[in-house]
Amino acid sequence: MKFDPEQVRREKNENFEKAWIESGKYIKKNKLEESYPRMKPVFGKPHPVYETIRRLRDAYMRMGFAEYMNPLIVEERDIYKQFGDEAPAVLDRCFYLAGLPRPNVGISDERIRKIKEIIVGIDDDGIEIIRKVLHAYKKGTIEGDDLVSELSEQLNVTDIFVVELIEKVFPEFKELKPEGTSKTLRSHMTSGWFITLSELLERNEPPFSLFSIDRCFRREQQEDASRLMTYYSASCVIMDENVTVDHGKMVAEGLLSQFGFEKFMFRPDNKRSKYYAPDTQIEVYAYHPKLDGSDTKYSDGWIEVATFGIYAAPALSEYNIPMPVMNLGLGVERLAMILYDAKDMRYMTYPQFSQYGDWEMEDSELARQVELIKTPKTDAGREVADAIVKGYKEHGKEAGPCEFEVWKGELCGKTVTVTIAEPESDTSLAGPATFNEVVAYNGDILGVPNQKKWEKALENHSAKTGFTFVNAFAAAAAAEAEEAAEAGASEHESRVRMVKMLSEVNMKLTDLGQRYVTGNNKKIDVRGPVFTTVLFKIE
Repeated sequence: MKFDPEQVRREKNENFEKAWIESGKYIKKNKLEESYPRMKPVFGKPHPVYETIRRLRDAYMRMGFAEYMNPLIVEERDIYKQFGDEAPAVLDRCFYLAGLPRPNVGISDERIRKIKEIIVGIDDDGIEIIRKVLHAYKKGTIEGDDLVSELSEQLNVTDIFVVELIEKVFPEFKELKPEGTSKTLRSHMTSGWFITLSELLERNEPPFSLFSIDRCFRREQQEDASRLMTYYSASCVIMDENVTVDHGKMVAEGLLSQFGFEKFMFRPDNKRSKYYAPDTQIEVYAYHPKLDGSDTKYSDGWIEVATFGIYAAPALSEYNIPMPVMNLGLGVERLAMILYDAKDMRYMTYPQFSQYGDWEMEDSELARQVELIKTPKTDAGREVADAIVKGYKEHGKEAGPCEFEVWKGELCGKTVTVTIAEPESDTSLAGPATFNEVVAYNGDILGVPNQKKWEKALENHSAKTGFTFVNAFAAAAAAEAEEAAEAGASEHESRVRMVKMLSEVNMKLTDLGQRYVTGNNKKIDVRGPVFTTVLFKIE
């Protein structure tokens, strides 16, 4: 809160100790429902795959590679040029692109009659406009997504009439079926590298050291925990007349060592793809300490992370490339799974889809799903709530019968006196669970006392809700006092007895929190004896 520095200086000079003690009044006090840990920092959160891509880009560029974007759509004939006899098998894994044909639409007398029923007053010139626009659409000079607006503009009618026209007069549009093309979506980054390198040679002199990180598409029979139909390939090439297999080993170590891999093994790949020269296709195995002793099939710490090879001369010659090219590629998602301890590639990539993995909510986030049901609306009401809590802290152990006035002042235009009371003998003013704190612990919502038994549950401050039984109850009592004062009541009583549910101490779980707790067989356990009574006298 703002203050007058000159006034503070005067107060300091008159009585430093008093000015120092009272300086706290300039610090704004948050509402209970807005205080930490309900007040949370807001951070952006990168996706594991995109963050791994970012790190890979930096790693490649630190090694002197230039970034390129390869063609994503590849003609079928290029697959034959690159893969030779293997092409049919490769194409079996490719997605072919298809498109809707453009119909040759005629306008008969019957159709003219229907057009005139929809667009009242249209003349022969209007019919000719429709004919010309449809012809232009057929020829491709008008795009499909512009057809409606073009007809609407030229006929000077609203879109709704044109849409009805197409639907009722020209059923050919609805009956169209996709027709396949010879274009495929890239299944290997290699498909793009041949095209890119061929074009680069027209205007540049090798050697080239290039990399590209982008999507590939593979028509798998099914997706599973380690396989997706669309994935990211982090691929590089070195074009140099003196390039060897050793360059691949060097790049593999240089790249992967930047991600914590420490040791490397290189083994011949039995797949022996025809676009690689014989005996140059190598699998890269790397050791990562994070995997050693893990509950995965890589518990020995070793995992296959990349493959490299030297492109074969027959494939390169199809693109007039006159020298060897080393190509290395790795799957980004596989690397990301290691870095983020993921068990299922689908869930790591698409965490928003519940069918791919269990729902895991951090305790800190679950704690924020607990809310107050009632809160005071006025500053005075919040003072009342604070006074009630303070009163129980000071007098809670007093034996009944007893009562203590904790606040008196103006509330909603009335003079209100607030008293905490215990009318019965042989019991304290505040029950044993009055100061229990509501926390999230291992996915459960618990109301626990500040005892050694619950030390683990209470040590994570970010997993506290910020609510105790007494401050949540006090907020409700103050809110009820405001309502009673506005309604003209002369007195009001708020009380809590044995607590079994959150709602009995003015708390609730959000719908999201309830779904999480219920769906994961977690529990809400806030049982405890509170037995507190607050009396309001309203004048």
